Amino acid sequence: MGCGSLRQREGSGSDSASPAWPGEGRWVVAAAIPRGSFRFLPGLGTTSSFRNQYDNDVTVWSPQGRIHQIEYAMEAVKQGSATVGLKSKTHAVLVALKRAQSELAAHQKKILHVDNHIGISIAGLTADARLLCNFMRQECLDSRFVFDRPLPVSRLVSLIGSKTQIPTQRYGRRPYGVGLLIAGYDDMGPHIFQTCPSANYFDCRAMSIGARSQSARTYLERHMSGFMECNLNELVKHGLRALRETLPAEQDLTTKNVSIGIVGKDLEFTIYDDDDVSPFLEGLEERPQRKAQPAQPADEPAEKADEPMEH
Repeated sequence: MGCGSLRQREGSGSDSASPAWPGEGRWVVAAAIPRGSFRFLPGLGTTSSFRNQYDNDVTVWSPQGRIHQIEYAMEAVKQGSATVGLKSKTHAVLVALKRAQSELAAHQKKILHVDNHIGISIAGLTADARLLCNFMRQECLDSRFVFDRPLPVSRLVSLIGSKTQIPTQRYGRRPYGVGLLIAGYDDMGPHIFQTCPSANYFDCRAMSIGARSQSARTYLERHMSGFMECNLNELVKHGLRALRETLPAEQDLTTKNVSIGIVGKDLEFTIYDDDDVSPFLEGLEERPQRKAQPAQPADEPAEKADEPMEH
């Protein structure tokens, strides 16, 4: 039988050395239990369950129609450092917050160069992002070698979606635990795309992913109507202000923890790090002080926190 077998225990006679056990003389199910999961089988005793029986593999659906492994990968993106992408009529800009593992370590790169007209910023597992970035670089090289032209941004994003979809439906694989913001410029103009571990991808006017990114998305939604008419300096300032919203009140943007990527008409994708970021930060006004909220009386409930937006 597929997941178990039926067998009948012989009755224990007086000459039987084996003790009587529950289920004796009845049909019981001898189920094949996957390693790491525990279930209760009537007649075989009780065991404790300490994990979800529907999250053992990416091919297992829950009764609610969910795939928990993909949801866990989405959580990895939310734990990564924040990054912001936005575009105007002529340029696309990426702004990312860099983290250091300790005071002894350098800040990790969060914006990566793919081709002269494409770059990405990442939130999530850096190792997974590095693998996807190498794949994107290879596809861009193939396009230039075979067709003698740069790969359209939308075509590259479609290839990434197909690649990240494969481990979401194969046994023994796990989803890529990284989200990407892809900035590019082609014959159709500037682009900002978002990709998810679920293999979904979205064409955006502006987007933010990573830790505390809801605050940045709120800022982007509030000022989105003016982005298309912004010049490059104004667009970068909007990106920096949105990224600053993700920081705690006692922390601010510096040349050490900010990275900027810009691509546009007659401008190849360029990454600005360290001292190159100074001109953009110098033109940024000081962060407004947030007023402390008065404590709520005991008989009045506190306001409900904003729920995160859907990807």
